Amino acid sequence: MDLPEGLKLIDEEGKRIDGRKADELRPIKIEAGVLKRADGSAYVEMGKNKILAAVYGPRECHPRHLQDPTKAIVQCNYNMLAFSVDDRKRPGPDRRSVEISKILAEALEHVVFLEQFPRTSIDVYIVVLQANAGTRCAGLTAASVALADAGIPMRDLVPACAAGKVAGTVVLDLNKEEDNFGEADLPLAYLPRTGEILLLQMDGHMTQEEFDRAVDLAKGGCAHIYGLQQEALKRKYGVAASEDEPSTEEAN
Repeated sequence: MDLPEGLKLIDEEGKRIDGRKADELRPIKIEAGVLKRADGSAYVEMGKNKILAAVYGPRECHPRHLQDPTKAIVQCNYNMLAFSVDDRKRPGPDRRSVEISKILAEALEHVVFLEQFPRTSIDVYIVVLQANAGTRCAGLTAASVALADAGIPMRDLVPACAAGKVAGTVVLDLNKEEDNFGEADLPLAYLPRTGEILLLQMDGHMTQEEFDRAVDLAKGGCAHIYGLQQEALKRKYGVAASEDEPSTEEAN
């Protein structure tokens, strides 16, 4: 896509169009347990992205021919609402939504102890309320917290964020303008505890050196998001635990 006249993605001082440095994430907010009727849920804001994730299960797998007698399956549904983008999106699943649902399910299957729940399904719903580039990463980050909120045994939380190349510079966490008019985008999810990469895609072109720099930046971003995921769960269950504790008078 051609860069509109007058739009400068990186200025002379190295600042990006939203004022960030090359290695800086957008502001991030994560909340756990935001929906009472789901088994687990989470809400994530990543810049202008607003994502809601809900988890149900493990529960009987439907349709039944999908049941696996040895383990559970993860069924993920990623959906962008019609008002999530500037131009109204046609409601319902499209090819992009189906693809993202599949890769997010595969990433989550790697961390959930599926063998503990044979013949069941763990259903993950990711709803994009507002999109501004990086929704698959924000969605995976939210889904991971929602799974933990549902009490589903997992190896670890899954943080995700993208890096890419904009105006010849490798940058972290692309916004919409950078995603539309930049040279490359590289979403990544990995487990900080083990270093395993669960999601890695690339759209565009980078040299080997730029690719290595982008992976390092994305891993650094994931490490920061991992801390925010943990804090969100501690906030919810720290509050819940204190509410469950009897008062001094009740204890007496």
